[in-house]
Amino acid sequence: MEITIEYATSGLLEELHEIERQCFKKEAFSKNELGILLTAYNSVGLIARVNHEVAGFIIGAIEVNQSASIGHILTVDVTPKFQRRGVAQQLLQAIEDIFRAQRVTSCYLEVREDNVAALSLYEKAGYRKIAKLENYYPTGHGLYLKKNL
Repeated sequence: MEITIEYATSGLLEELHEIERQCFKKEAFSKNELGILLTAYNSVGLIARVNHEVAGFIIGAIEVNQSASIGHILTVDVTPKFQRRGVAQQLLQAIEDIFRAQRVTSCYLEVREDNVAALSLYEKAGYRKIAKLENYYPTGHGLYLKKNL
């Protein structure tokens, strides 16, 4: 299975929103929210294709403070058909490479504390738990994970 990574465009918004809904159900970003995340001046959006089919996507942002640029992973989505086949891992690696090229020194994300598959992915990629986020999601707690790039 060959996975290709390319930049996401707003022309794919309908398809990306459908994938978001498949992955996150009630807690999914709305199509409008995804559009805003995708087109923000500091965002990086990537899609993964398998045989020309969109298999998943990732959206992150580069946040600049006084001393450093920090990457923030906002969402990672893989269609059920392509889950557990390395798609999310390749998307994460690709966005981290872009962050590094932009002199980003660390990256963080939030994840549901009961999302076992996502936690496994992030831990294997080198992310470490920094804090528990009480009631971060409408139906549960989150975890704040961070990785030095």
